[in-house]
Amino acid sequence: MKKIYFALAILSLALVRVDATEQDSVNRCAAIIREFRQMRERAIPRDVLRHARGLAIMSVLKAGFIFSGKGGQGVVVARTPHGWSGPSFIATGGAGWGLQAGAQVTDFVIVLNNDAAVQAFSRGGNVTIGADVSAAAGPVGRTASGAITPTAAVYTYSKSKGLFAGVSLEGAVIGTQRESNFRYYGQPVRADGILSGEVRPPPGAAPLRRALTH
Repeated sequence: MKKIYFALAILSLALVRVDATEQDSVNRCAAIIREFRQMRERAIPRDVLRHARGLAIMSVLKAGFIFSGKGGQGVVVARTPHGWSGPSFIATGGAGWGLQAGAQVTDFVIVLNNDAAVQAFSRGGNVTIGADVSAAAGPVGRTASGAITPTAAVYTYSKSKGLFAGVSLEGAVIGTQRESNFRYYGQPVRADGILSGEVRPPPGAAPLRRALTH
């Protein structure tokens, strides 16, 4: 059984845009931010984004019949004294089972509400949502409040297309993709160097940084 779960986890990761380059992921994350900003009743409140210390943005595919697998890719960025940092690449994956069938692609925006949440993603290892950082569903609507005194280290927002219901990131393990960072920046770089602003964002990060500031 464990071998089946492991195989599903690997397969699920392979299903998530295996042909996508790092720049494709950055462009997709920029599009996700624009889409979330254009939503009305379910929009992320401006105050939440204004006070965010960082953002993790990713698309996750979940698919299966009885047994299921999920995998996703994206980036995390942090606010620095000179504006938004360049992107540090992240991914998630896993497997499970139960009475479920279908497929679903879910876009997530995880708002990092404090410096501790940013530091959790800066370590260059894995972050478990709900364990390493406390998580709560973020307030929604253009007039919603909650940014000044957030109730959790991170707020999670999602937008889904598919057949699965009850989307949640609770318990999800999100890992830094060191090789993707190396390829994108053209040199060995660390997640903390990227998110602190020590590593200069490459030109390809411009669309994402523009989406974050408009």
